[in-house]
Amino acid sequence: MSPIENSSSWTLESDLEDLDVDLQDYKPSVPLKKVPNGDIFEASRAGDVDRLRYLVETGVNVNARDRWDSVALYYACLAGHIDSARLLLENGAICSEHTFDGDRCHYASLNLRIRKLLKAFEARPPPLAPLQASLRDTFLGCCHNRDYLQQEEANLDVSDTPSEFGSSNYFPPDVMFYVQGRPIEAHRVILSARSPFFKQKFENEWKDRREVRFSKEKLSYPALCSLIHFFYSDRLEISVDDMEDLVRICKVCKCESLQKIIEKELIHQRYAEYKTHRDLDNSMKRFILQGISLPEEDRLPASLHRSLRVSLAKSFVGDVIDSSVGNTRVGDSVESLADVCVRVDKRNFYCHQVILASRSEYFRARLSRVNDFHEGKNGLPGDTLPFLEEHDLSAEAFEKMIEYMYTDGLKEINPNQVKNCLPF
Repeated sequence: MSPIENSSSWTLESDLEDLDVDLQDYKPSVPLKKVPNGDIFEASRAGDVDRLRYLVETGVNVNARDRWDSVALYYACLAGHIDSARLLLENGAICSEHTFDGDRCHYASLNLRIRKLLKAFEARPPPLAPLQASLRDTFLGCCHNRDYLQQEEANLDVSDTPSEFGSSNYFPPDVMFYVQGRPIEAHRVILSARSPFFKQKFENEWKDRREVRFSKEKLSYPALCSLIHFFYSDRLEISVDDMEDLVRICKVCKCESLQKIIEKELIHQRYAEYKTHRDLDNSMKRFILQGISLPEEDRLPASLHRSLRVSLAKSFVGDVIDSSVGNTRVGDSVESLADVCVRVDKRNFYCHQVILASRSEYFRARLSRVNDFHEGKNGLPGDTLPFLEEHDLSAEAFEKMIEYMYTDGLKEINPNQVKNCLPF
């Protein structure tokens, strides 16, 4: 499976229609029945699509394992319930043959129709949500990151898998890491939002550094790059060979929930029997993790929401102290890592350029002019945050707009504010 998924719209009907199958292939091995109180495993085994859909909509982890070390997709494939399998796959169930769970699903598939479905989804995994897709594109817009992942894809021999390495979402990184002499480009606010370690470093020792060089020889470049990519996209894909290195990095970065999942997966990997891929070494076997496997508070939207709350709190304090444009110093925004001030309806909002640029073409163009021609400085001191001023927009509407940009959701919104947000 490609490390980079295709985010365009797609269907699988044509992939299934051209397969010649016996009429018996359309029948499940276990008769369909209703399990109104069943868990995701029981619903998958019974083929109860309505119950399964309800569980998925309530946020159940589709890649969770039961006490027999099996995932819901395994039961749907084993019993031949193609509608249940499709529903699980559409909601992020892992089906790559290069993974422990995916390999079991392929091996246990009741018939060719189920296996064809798995193959079709393996070639075109479900697209990311808008927030994750936008930030993933920003990460890939950085040439060093893109070049490394292209090389990884080539090593996996998945040239027939569609990918989108080209990105129009380029936004300059504000920090560069060097591991064993190899660069990783990143943005401070993303790393700080996902990792207490990075947050502490950017507020203190690395506050004024544009480059950070790691001298430890044991630090794994593939593991760190995969983790940072996960910070942007909420989707982790890493070779089994690099998982132990990733555990060590997660421990340092204080990504506790991710660390626990990977440690548990390592136990599975040690005892997994790759029945159909015995000839593959661990560098070819992959571990894939969707963000939904983490507790909600550790996923990307919740992490950025915390950063937004800190920025808004600073904005309110700034308004009380001094509401004049251009008096915000860089040092005043260290805790929130804000790097732009947006003036709306006599209120200053401290924001993060990479979020605004990744989520809005309008702000990407505005910020490009600020960075290239110092539009937002207007002769102000060099340590003053660049600022943008927006007109014909209420402060309340702008606050809702940036809440959506940071989180992909809104707690509540006044219908009268919607029209004001449409131009962005």
